[in-house]
Amino acid sequence: MTIKLICLDADDTLWHNMRHFHETEDALFDMLRPFAAADVTRERMIACEIRNLPLYGYGAKGFTLSMIETAVEVAGDRLDAEMIKGILAAGRALLAHPVLLFDGVKDTLERLADSAPLVLVTKGDLLHQESKLAASGLGDLFSGIEIVSDKKAETFRTLFARMNIAPQEAVMAGDSMRSDILPALEAGAWAAFIPQEGAWVHESAAAPSDHPCFTQLERLADLPDWIGAIG
Repeated sequence: MTIKLICLDADDTLWHNMRHFHETEDALFDMLRPFAAADVTRERMIACEIRNLPLYGYGAKGFTLSMIETAVEVAGDRLDAEMIKGILAAGRALLAHPVLLFDGVKDTLERLADSAPLVLVTKGDLLHQESKLAASGLGDLFSGIEIVSDKKAETFRTLFARMNIAPQEAVMAGDSMRSDILPALEAGAWAAFIPQEGAWVHESAAAPSDHPCFTQLERLADLPDWIGAIG
């Protein structure tokens, strides 16, 4: 089997992402500490984010709106303008955080690009993801960029059809079992799970059992050798 297309997630696969969200959450917990313990606020925030996903989608802007809504729930009438300003400032800082690549990412992508075209398949806010890709310096290594509202099997089927690639000729690699791995496998592709610390609970799911097209890797740098072994 020859792999003719390599799809890659962006956040927490190529560069650090959740660490910035966790830092922003911690700032929110500190602001709301006079009204509730951090674990209580965390539970409210998680529930609020999941509830708002169909409305706001993924990304820092929807996250900021969920922070404000959580603050309203926790503080009630005691929430003042200065606190809202503080939350908005934390949201702006999240949008402006530096792009920190994982070690060896550029070298790994160059190796991968020598074997097959690379397509970035990522969720999130269009403007923010475009700006992160530009800041990463990796954009020229990709033959295509797909910024989507969610990743489902049909997302990958549509991509493969547009690229004139059979599903079994494609690989998807990423850190989310729910969004990167299971939909790609359902679409008929190969999939490599590269977990990272601090993953969002919403992105977790059970790994497939004994699936012939699935593997788990310790790091992205292991991907080229695994793809080479497929053939």
